[in-house]
Amino acid sequence: MQEFFTLYFGKDTSMIKRVAVINDLSGLGKCSLTAAIPVLSVMGVQACPLPTAVLTNQTGYDSYYCTDFTDKIDHYTEEWQKRGLTLDAISTGYLGSADQAEKILNFCEKFRTPSTLLFVDPVMGDSGVKYDIFTPRLQQQMQKLVSHADVITPNLTELCLLTHSDFAGLTKYKDEPDYLDRIARIAAPLKETKETQIQTIIVTGILYQAPSDDTVKYYNLVLENDQISVISSGIHGGSYSGTGDLLSAVVCASMVQGKSAAAGVEKACRFIERSLIDTVADQIPRNDGINFESHLSMLLD
Repeated sequence: MQEFFTLYFGKDTSMIKRVAVINDLSGLGKCSLTAAIPVLSVMGVQACPLPTAVLTNQTGYDSYYCTDFTDKIDHYTEEWQKRGLTLDAISTGYLGSADQAEKILNFCEKFRTPSTLLFVDPVMGDSGVKYDIFTPRLQQQMQKLVSHADVITPNLTELCLLTHSDFAGLTKYKDEPDYLDRIARIAAPLKETKETQIQTIIVTGILYQAPSDDTVKYYNLVLENDQISVISSGIHGGSYSGTGDLLSAVVCASMVQGKSAAAGVEKACRFIERSLIDTVADQIPRNDGINFESHLSMLLD
C-alpha cells in the first residue's frame, strides 16, 4: 500500500508533515478550519483538526448556532497521546475563553518537541478595538500562549495589544514615509526579550500608501532572523471572511516544509489576491468568504 501511494503521489507519504490545527469549525463562511484544511492538504501537509467550537455558520452572519468544544479538548489530547501522535507544527487561531487557552497550553506541553513549530494567530481585535470576548483573564492566557510561540501573526490592533502600544498614536503616522519602520520598531522587542520564545513576527493587513505608489495597499511586515521583509498586495473589495486563516495556513505549511516565513507570506498574498479578484467579480457577499478553491494549484511548488 505504501508503494502505491509513493508511486501515485510521487512522494513517500511516511514523510508528510503533520500540523495540529486548533480553531473553530463553521459550516458556512469558509473560514477557520474549512479554510485551513484544504490549503494544508494541497501543500502536502496533513491537517489534524482540533475544533474549539462547531458553528452552523461563522459569526459574521446575523444569526448562528454554536456548540462549544472546550470540554472536548482534553479528549483529543488524551486520545492523540495514546496514538503516539507526533507533530511538525501546532497552529492556533480564535480561542473563545480563558479555559480554552489553558487547555491549549496543556496540549502544547504534551505534544511540542524542540522541532515542533508553534504558530499562533493571536485573534484579539481589529481596527483598533479589542473584541468584547477578551476578558482580562483571556488576554492574560493569550499573552502566555504568544510568549511560547515560534511564530505569531498579529494584525496591527493585536500587535498594539501585545506590546501595550497606543493604536491611535501609532496610526496617526499612517501617511508618513517611516510608518512601516515605526511598526517594525514596536514589534521587534517581542522577539528580543528573554520572556518569549518568538522567532518570527508577521504583522498582517497594514493599510498604507507608500510614497512610490498612487494607491493604498495591504502590507505585511515579516520580522525573521535579523531581516525585515515587506510584502504588499492590492485591495479588492471589502473585508472577507477567512483571509487571515488562509494566510496563516499557507505560511505554516511553507515553514514546516523548510521555507522562510517571507516566502510563505509572498505565496499567500498572491494566492489570496487572485482569489479576491474572482470573488469581487462574482459579487460574493463578504460573510461567505472568498472563492479560493479554484486557485489552490497556485500553492503547489
